[in-house]
Amino acid sequence: MGILSELEPKAVFKYFEEICDIPHGSADTKRISDYCVNFAKEHGLKYIKDESNNVMIFKNGTKGYENSKPVIIQGHLDMVCEKESGCDIDFTKEGLRLGICDGFIYAAGTTLGGDDGIAIAYALAILASHEIEHPPIEAVFTVDEEIGMLGAAVIDCSDLKADTMLNIDSEEEGYLLVSCAGGVTATCHLPIMYEKMDYDESQNANSDFDGSMVKILVSGLEGGHSGTEIDKGRANANQILGRILYGLKKYIHFNLIDIYGGLKDNAIPREANAEILLYSDNEHDVQQVRNKVNEIIDEYNKILKNEYRQTDSNINITIQDIERNCNVFSRESTDKVITALVNLPCGIYKMSSDIEGLVQTSLNLGILKIVNQEVIFSFSVRSSIKSEKDELVSRMECLMEALSGYVTKVGEYPAWEYKNDSRLRGIMVKVYEKQYGKKPVIQAIHAGVECGLFAGKIEGLDCVSFGPDILDIHTPKERLNIDSVERVWKYLIEVLKQLR
Repeated sequence: MGILSELEPKAVFKYFEEICDIPHGSADTKRISDYCVNFAKEHGLKYIKDESNNVMIFKNGTKGYENSKPVIIQGHLDMVCEKESGCDIDFTKEGLRLGICDGFIYAAGTTLGGDDGIAIAYALAILASHEIEHPPIEAVFTVDEEIGMLGAAVIDCSDLKADTMLNIDSEEEGYLLVSCAGGVTATCHLPIMYEKMDYDESQNANSDFDGSMVKILVSGLEGGHSGTEIDKGRANANQILGRILYGLKKYIHFNLIDIYGGLKDNAIPREANAEILLYSDNEHDVQQVRNKVNEIIDEYNKILKNEYRQTDSNINITIQDIERNCNVFSRESTDKVITALVNLPCGIYKMSSDIEGLVQTSLNLGILKIVNQEVIFSFSVRSSIKSEKDELVSRMECLMEALSGYVTKVGEYPAWEYKNDSRLRGIMVKVYEKQYGKKPVIQAIHAGVECGLFAGKIEGLDCVSFGPDILDIHTPKERLNIDSVERVWKYLIEVLKQLR
């Protein structure tokens, strides 16, 4: 007997324990996919498995539901594999070591994979049952959701007849997710020209160099996820760097040497740097120019610490002397880079008028670097409205064209737009109120979920995402609430019953 065998609902926990015994990390999904195929064969159900290991299993409606429209039950097969230091488990060869404590299921030393093994367990329990009333079921199990929704991106939906989908990939009971942002990674490319700098590192009498090289560093920022935390008002290090460089440009002459900031387009950058060559002029020698830079940096520290005192209280701008023997950006290229940094849009563009407090459209300048004589500005652009996402990209293209640059796009995925007349949402709210005695929270998120990809493939898809309480997902502290699993199971069964 398994460790979960006495828990209710028995069928759900039986399949969940079997799933946990199969290695199924992202990009290692063949075995879990084959398990689902074998399940379909054992129960005499039609199935489709594609080359990516996505699986679809089909079941006819029960008595009284034979002519009802099919319903998709959807979740993903892969899990995030993280473990504590010292844990000797091999995720490619071993199953999880399940335990129960204080009403929760956990995996000793590792992630549990409740995200999203519980969805698969719910679906298999319904497919195996002869007692549950339901419309025709199209169970859709995707792969590699955790590494970019790769399975959902390539799955062929032409065999699906449903226009209603229950996505069981949320982790907070009582919340119905009804919308998510679409997105794209948009990268601005700005070609740069270099010019030679005559500089003798020894600064000997033969040097004709009359300048000073410094590095300006923006640091101490909070950062965060560029979707779910874009509304926190946190500073973007790349954007702050552009502001400082433009402030310097008003008072002194300099050329850029190097510029970089941020590691991922979907993370608000916490640090950014620029190396610059300062020049003396007819009125000021090098030391006077350097002193002016110090004065300007000190002033920006005061300004920024005041502006971001609530969100980024540790923000700090520092300046360091450096020595390098290298070429520098031309003055024209320096001006173009600063112009781009100051004028490229960044942050919240529009809030939703349908859902209070929801960011509808935003973008984040996450990566700033030099690649092959181009300065690269990489953005994560998100929106629940496709036209607004396209508008932001058009604004980038307009500016880049004016600066002799260009924009490329990769990884585009569609939004899951809020559906005003959702029959499914209405049914799920009524069932929830009857079961729980209160209203559920209707929620939308400013990030991508698989529902958006399916909404892009199935015209008019009516979809809601929900699930039981799962705490600390993607960490070795992950745990699944047993009572919540049972309540959500009863809720799911009643929703299916009402979808006649």
